[in-house]
Amino acid sequence: MVSQQERDILRAEIRSRGNKLSAADRENLIKPYLPDPSDLPQTRPRASTATSATGSRRQKARKTPIRTFIKSQIHRLTYALTHIIFGIIVRLLQAYHAVVERIFAIVYHHHRTPELIRKDVRGLKRLPQHLSIILSLRTEDDALAVLMDEVAELAAWSACAGIPQLSIYEKTGALKSCIPALHQIINTKLASYFGSPSQQPNLQLFAPHHPVFVDTSNSKSEVPPLTLLLLSSTDGRETLVDLTKTLAEMSQNGKLSPEDITPELVDAEISEITSQPLQLDTADRSMADIIKPEPDLLLIFGAFLKLDGYPPWQIRLTEMYCTGDRSHGLTGYGEAVEYQGFMRGLWHYAGAQMRFGR
Repeated sequence: MVSQQERDILRAEIRSRGNKLSAADRENLIKPYLPDPSDLPQTRPRASTATSATGSRRQKARKTPIRTFIKSQIHRLTYALTHIIFGIIVRLLQAYHAVVERIFAIVYHHHRTPELIRKDVRGLKRLPQHLSIILSLRTEDDALAVLMDEVAELAAWSACAGIPQLSIYEKTGALKSCIPALHQIINTKLASYFGSPSQQPNLQLFAPHHPVFVDTSNSKSEVPPLTLLLLSSTDGRETLVDLTKTLAEMSQNGKLSPEDITPELVDAEISEITSQPLQLDTADRSMADIIKPEPDLLLIFGAFLKLDGYPPWQIRLTEMYCTGDRSHGLTGYGEAVEYQGFMRGLWHYAGAQMRFGR
């Protein structure tokens, strides 16, 4: 038991905040009440257990980085092998298609002879009455000249195959700025294919919101005429915006009732704007009557199928075919206008099933 005197001493020590007694005096005062060290439990087993646990943790910590390193190396090796295998397969497929396309280019070469082109399309079940082609303007210095030469080649192939209407879509509209020069280049190309002017088809070249260029010098030609339409991105969204403004103004001025604005009216107006020339002589009115607004086949000379802003209302029921989706990465001919790509598109159209939503 603690005596009353010791209690008073401790209370006085507390009041003085430890200033009365020294450290030795406080130790001598508390020492009789502390337990004997021999009576305390032994802590050696606990220390050994802690030591063994620490050792096992160190072993696990040592083993974990090695396993992680091995797993990461296995994943990298698998990833590399997968890429190598698929890369080899892709290159082999590209090489195969490149060889096949070169063989087709040799076997089905037109030699600028209309008879050979007619022979190539003679066995097809059907031909498009309106063929549309998407071309792109390259970045080289002579890009416009190359583009016009490609258009002239396509016009000659279409005329030889018996396709009466051809439309060329080029996003920037560069062809529309040089219609007279393009008309002359196409006539020169047709002359190299057909020879005398009497054997050449009459060419009708125009673009929306532009006057028509008609070649009437070959009035006695026995070859069916060729109609060439030039389209650009301005004939898409901008045409629809202009038509909407026109119909809204006519409705506000009382010239047109809102009930008269129907999908059929909008479709007829858009088709007339984008497929009818501004000026036609009386003798040429029959040519405008046979113009088909919507193309039957759309060819894309490129690496992948990209409409690039093509007017959407003109391709609702159009069959599409991309020519450069196989060997363009190996040969570099993915965007080039070549005769075998033109023929592959016609073969694709002849074998397609036209279900029209059924």
